[in-house]
Amino acid sequence: MGKSYEGGVPLAEVVRSDFVEGVHRGSVVVVDAAGGVLAGAGDVTSPIFPRSSNKPMQAVGMLRAGLRLTDPADLALVSASHAGEEFHLARVAGLLAGAGLDEDALHCPPDLPAGEQARMAVLRAGGGPTRIRMNCSGKHAGMLLTCRSAGWPVDGYWRVEHPLQQLLRDTVEDLTGEEAVAVGVDGCGAPVLSASLTGLAGAYLRLVESENDPVASAVADAMRAHPEIVGGTQADDTRLMRGVPGLLAKIGAEGVIAAALPGVGAVALKIDDGAGRARMPVLVSALRRLGIAAPVLEEFAAVPLFGGGLPVGGVRPLW
Repeated sequence: MGKSYEGGVPLAEVVRSDFVEGVHRGSVVVVDAAGGVLAGAGDVTSPIFPRSSNKPMQAVGMLRAGLRLTDPADLALVSASHAGEEFHLARVAGLLAGAGLDEDALHCPPDLPAGEQARMAVLRAGGGPTRIRMNCSGKHAGMLLTCRSAGWPVDGYWRVEHPLQQLLRDTVEDLTGEEAVAVGVDGCGAPVLSASLTGLAGAYLRLVESENDPVASAVADAMRAHPEIVGGTQADDTRLMRGVPGLLAKIGAEGVIAAALPGVGAVALKIDDGAGRARMPVLVSALRRLGIAAPVLEEFAAVPLFGGGLPVGGVRPLW
């Protein structure tokens, strides 16, 4: 394989009572509407695992393989890291039932909902982890339905050698313009494919600038039309897409996020320590470099820190 990610530079600082008590390092790239690098910091050319930020590209691959969904909201679900709210779970169950499958067909591990409100509701009701509540169950349901459409076996659909996963790899490489030099096992058990931050930003730009590719357009349009399905009622990427019309955004684990706005450009970033609290302030700084302005960006520009229940500082961008 090629070289591994070399790490980033200080991108955000943690300020408490006017004292800098820490920093978050990472890497970020901003590309313009033509795909040229407008700004960047850290290592933006070595491979990373984009984690769930790969899901829109994987959804494109499923459509290319023959997946057919009549409701765009279901396509948004296939691209989602859902919060496990009831409307998410009902939609996953409906997809499975329509293919004559149930929750046991999912390979993703049992989990509690990712969203705090949904998680607490399950626990208060005496429930526990299930496969359908795992935040990648929509993607896994889509993979199962794709296998049925393509005539591939559903057994082992998550294995890297399965024809589904081979096609998804081809799709990610096509959209990023890069070879996936590293293949790992994601938290959900399916393969995760590497890409550089520059390749990831370019892929998101292609998704929103895809007039000649109706399959890619379908994924981007579905996600932007149903942002609450992509994340959840309170998810950061959901709120961001609601607040910036036309923006496509998707969070990935370990501090990753990618976003693109047609006619404007795209951003991809990774926070090295995986801290979600640093991700959005840095993203806001990057989006502003593209001239994007919206009230929701003010909400994400800094993450407050509290002491004794009162705000005493925040996590704010350095870049």
